Amino acid sequence: MKQKANKVRWSSNDQIFYTVVTVFLTLIALIVLYPIIYVVSCSFSSPDSIMSGKVILWPVDFTLDGYNAVLGYKKVWIGFRNSMFYTVVGTLINMFMTIICAYPVSRKDMPGRNILMMMYSFTMIFGAGMIPNYLLVRDLKMLNTVWAILIPGAIGVYNMIIMRTYFMSSIPGELLEASKMDGCGDTKFLVSVVLPLSKPILAVVSMYYIVAHWNAYFKAFMYLSDENLYPLQIFLKEILVASKLEAAMLDDVLVTSSASTSGLQYIVKYALIVVACLPMMIIFPFVQKHFVKGVMIGAVKG
Repeated sequence: MKQKANKVRWSSNDQIFYTVVTVFLTLIALIVLYPIIYVVSCSFSSPDSIMSGKVILWPVDFTLDGYNAVLGYKKVWIGFRNSMFYTVVGTLINMFMTIICAYPVSRKDMPGRNILMMMYSFTMIFGAGMIPNYLLVRDLKMLNTVWAILIPGAIGVYNMIIMRTYFMSSIPGELLEASKMDGCGDTKFLVSVVLPLSKPILAVVSMYYIVAHWNAYFKAFMYLSDENLYPLQIFLKEILVASKLEAAMLDDVLVTSSASTSGLQYIVKYALIVVACLPMMIIFPFVQKHFVKGVMIGAVKG
């Protein structure tokens, strides 16, 4: 006989609780989503409709003038290229350093691993500060080079601790013993066994690094003076905060648009925000499924 699945029976208090939580989280989601929707809608709307307050949820007087100006601006492409380089190369360096530091201290048979963890943790609490860091980068001859962005902060200790905890809680010790019996060394065990079994935490930590590199502004502001090395965030700051819109950015669009220069500046700023956020919006759905599993397993135990 087929047994009917037991349905979960909620008490009236449980129903009230879950209803309140659902309503509250829905409101939070709407509060977070609305500014994003508004910015996207403004980027496709005419300047007059934005300045008159007609844009509320959907684009009004649809136009691509803002994107034409942004995509035709040379500095945007320079910043985009540099940000992609810093993000890809920087994340590869970060992941390599994080893995080779996290795996040894996750092994219970490693001598002095507790001392190493104390040294790692010490750097999270105490730092030299901005001026000593600048002097160090200067003395290492890295000022105004890509290495000033890539080398300082090559490892995030918090991310390393999460990955180390994942290795300790999710990789059985029996696997190491079986691998050694088959003649597998430590390096081969890490590459062939540990990393393939650690895809969730690798995806989570790499996403942390990707977002950090893509949004990085301060290191470039402090260490770089060559515009050809600026990431997109520096140009974003110049246009959005300092309002440094060069005439060359708008001239070509003004020829085919009826908008004034001041009006076109509005949609250019909104379009630039969308362009700057688009790569992260594209990447996130591919790693989203690993987030809950990776963060929970890597952070709960340890």
